[in-house]
Amino acid sequence: MSLDERFGAHNYHPLPVVIARGDGAWVTDVDGRRYLDMLSAYSALNFGHRNPRLIAAAHAQLDRLTLTSRAFHNDQLGPFLAELAGLLGAQMVLPMNSGAEAVESALKVARAWGYRVKGVPDGRAKIIVAASNFHGRTVTIVGFSTDPTARSGFGPFTPGFVPVPFGDAAAVAEAIDEDTVAVLVEPIQGEAGVIVPPDGYLRGVRQACTSRGVLLVADEIQSGLARTGPTLACEHDGVVPDLVLLGKALGGGIVPLSVVAGRADVLGVLRPGEHGSTFGGNPLAAAIGREVVAMLATGEYQRRSRELGAHLLERLRREAPPSVRHVRGRGLWAGVELYPDGPDARARCERLMSAGVLAKDTHEYTIRLAPPLVIEKADLDWATDRVLEALV
Repeated sequence: MSLDERFGAHNYHPLPVVIARGDGAWVTDVDGRRYLDMLSAYSALNFGHRNPRLIAAAHAQLDRLTLTSRAFHNDQLGPFLAELAGLLGAQMVLPMNSGAEAVESALKVARAWGYRVKGVPDGRAKIIVAASNFHGRTVTIVGFSTDPTARSGFGPFTPGFVPVPFGDAAAVAEAIDEDTVAVLVEPIQGEAGVIVPPDGYLRGVRQACTSRGVLLVADEIQSGLARTGPTLACEHDGVVPDLVLLGKALGGGIVPLSVVAGRADVLGVLRPGEHGSTFGGNPLAAAIGREVVAMLATGEYQRRSRELGAHLLERLRREAPPSVRHVRGRGLWAGVELYPDGPDARARCERLMSAGVLAKDTHEYTIRLAPPLVIEKADLDWATDRVLEALV
């Protein structure tokens, strides 16, 4: 920790624990103390630490080939793209690395589609975004954030983005004009505190986009890959986006891997040389991604998320002490919002850490809970007991 403090940029404020080993839903620190991981690296570890199937896929590929760049084909990328497209019902997939890269890629694709297909005059494309969004940390992305902490001191920002209230489909419809090319939205806002929109919100946004010839781009980097129950959170509302963004758990908690997936007539606007990434689509990430797809294809993780998540949320709502203002969530993803007249969420997470449970605060008074989907029910109940004790 002292070396981090001395030599690392101070852009994070981690809990004072130094993790040395992980196994499933459990981690062990350098002093040998075990903790139950109730954060899953912000959902990047949906399948747990060192999942045996994913580690085996990584080991096998490490012995064969790790990188070619996109100057050449490799024998893992094509099968990964086809298998992921099959899982999602998508026609085309663009591989990248980090979630922010997937978002930036989708913004470029949406603008290019707007100019080349929809016929928006050059330089006038608009993209509607939701207030309180979180899509990453690049200059363009923080430029359309409404969070002062994300924005302050980083301008000037990229123009062309129109924020509207999250959860208000009518506001989206009203903001669309002849220059609008896309609506970018999280089906559930994660960083904002696991904010679940009203029933019918995504259906209303889908209807507005379809009727006005606008792309619906769903950022499922945190909410996707069984975190909320179904493979994609959009499935709760029966909505099919034109483009879906995935990352985090797609790399199995081993390597960065993200994608933009969706309609071929949209992603097909990109031409050779217009976009790329040296590591995007590398064979190591693709081999791990193939195993992630195969695991999700069984439906086991979606079922575990639904069943264990319903149990977690029911307990939190039924047994929450008076300090809790609201419990939000879907699947194995919960936001526990506290009243501001007591200890804040950081203090509660430090108390949880002392009790052997790792979670993280957001926006001062909300605790996020996102355990690995492989967690055992007995362990989940043990952690829930510790959470409830820390909230008193």
